[in-house]
Amino acid sequence: MESSQLIDNQEGSFYLKGMKIILAGYNLDSEVIEELRKNSPERQDITPETISAAYARISRDPRPVNELRAMARAEVDKARRSNQNIIFKMGHHSVAEHAVFNFDLIGLSRLAIEEVEHFRLCSYTEKSQRYITLDGDYVLPEEIKQAGSEFEKLFVETIEAQNEAYRYFYGRLREHFFKKYEKQAANPKNHPILDGWAKEDARYVVSLATKGQLGLTANARNLELIIRRLAAKKNAELEELRRQLYDLAKEVAPSIILFTEASPYEAEMMTDVGREAHRLLAVEKMRTKKAGQLEPKEIELVEYSENGDELILAGLLFSTAGLSYKEALKKVNRFSRRQKLELVKRVFENMEFYDVPPREFELAGLTYDVIVSASCFAQLKRHRMMTLLAQPYNPALGVTVPPSIKEIKEQKKFMEIIRKTNETWRVLKEAVGPAADYILTNAHRRRVTVKANVRELYHLSRLREDASAQWEIRRVSARMSALAKKVFPLAASLLGGKDSYPELYKKLFGRLPKMQPPSLFFD
Repeated sequence: MESSQLIDNQEGSFYLKGMKIILAGYNLDSEVIEELRKNSPERQDITPETISAAYARISRDPRPVNELRAMARAEVDKARRSNQNIIFKMGHHSVAEHAVFNFDLIGLSRLAIEEVEHFRLCSYTEKSQRYITLDGDYVLPEEIKQAGSEFEKLFVETIEAQNEAYRYFYGRLREHFFKKYEKQAANPKNHPILDGWAKEDARYVVSLATKGQLGLTANARNLELIIRRLAAKKNAELEELRRQLYDLAKEVAPSIILFTEASPYEAEMMTDVGREAHRLLAVEKMRTKKAGQLEPKEIELVEYSENGDELILAGLLFSTAGLSYKEALKKVNRFSRRQKLELVKRVFENMEFYDVPPREFELAGLTYDVIVSASCFAQLKRHRMMTLLAQPYNPALGVTVPPSIKEIKEQKKFMEIIRKTNETWRVLKEAVGPAADYILTNAHRRRVTVKANVRELYHLSRLREDASAQWEIRRVSARMSALAKKVFPLAASLLGGKDSYPELYKKLFGRLPKMQPPSLFFD
């Protein structure tokens, strides 16, 4: 602490004069960093490791943090040894979270991007197939190239057929939407919306091999986790991604990216579980007669907190009334429904469309089984603080056909592409195993188990039920909200998109909220 910040209280001790906040660092574009290196004397301290090392010393060194940072910059080798000791020997991985990396990920397949965006505590901004016209670029998987020329030829022919269909559907759908909304199309400001609808529905026919790009921001701890988990994947594209991420990060910060190889646990655990699961199911099948196959439900609520409203209300009492949670739950269970409603209304009374409920709403949860297309999953996966368990894409689940394709009476052509894709997938599945999934389209579907607390559900609902959201994720999230309202009628009462929030609020309070959500729709 600087002497100017200390005041003598005449008794030989000191007190703090005032708060001091220092901007310790921030991300810079790598090209700016290179220019600084070229135009400055040679230096070793252009690395995020020094901040990690300095912050690691805070717990045991009384000096001000800015002095600790200066020490780390002056002795980079010592700072790196300190990082390695703290992370490797002492097991304090949290210090690596102070070092942050930005990566441009260019030319990855949609299938690989799904694996990258699985990691919760990172930030992603992805090229959207809803807003950008696709140009036909795709990844040719190494597994297929190594399988033989006949498989490569089949893969390429199918991709080209899909891409040709995309261009055809985009043109037809663009014409359809501009004609259907002729009045709105008269205003050029609305053209991007109509054009976007055509793109987002045409993309249902393109493959998961289609190239994309994204910006990835991750601290060193999470980057190390990504590298290690990708090492456990038996996929050539992901292995190449893992190698490049590691090489680039190690060059800049070798002391904080340490555990990069998959452990036997990470590499084999799910395989072992799958083997045992199949054995147990085979035994069960022998014991019981096979029941008739039921049509799978696209969305089903399979489990929820039985007294979810009461759990949340008890949390509110716990946080405000000085009771233990057990006592609060007993009190709430004795409340009348009117009393419970009044307590919930105090939470919602000053809420605007952009506000989120408090953490007490995390005390009640719901688990859904959903079947969604790859197009829909691309958006659902962004809500990664929920628990998302996804099975591989499965042609047996069928495909999702956009309603607009039916409106222009092109289901036959659409399904011709799907049949060709499925035939190719079956051939490739025999030859290359899981890598066959690259050929599947955005229309193909997978099963996903979604577990969300009520607070998380509000975030999903506000964003994905809004009129500006893509139609399939809007339909899925609306159904999830409807099921939640049946079991949590109080806590879930304001679930809905931004556009519907004023009416939901009015239904509860008899008046509109102070602020109206902005229109992201037609001008």
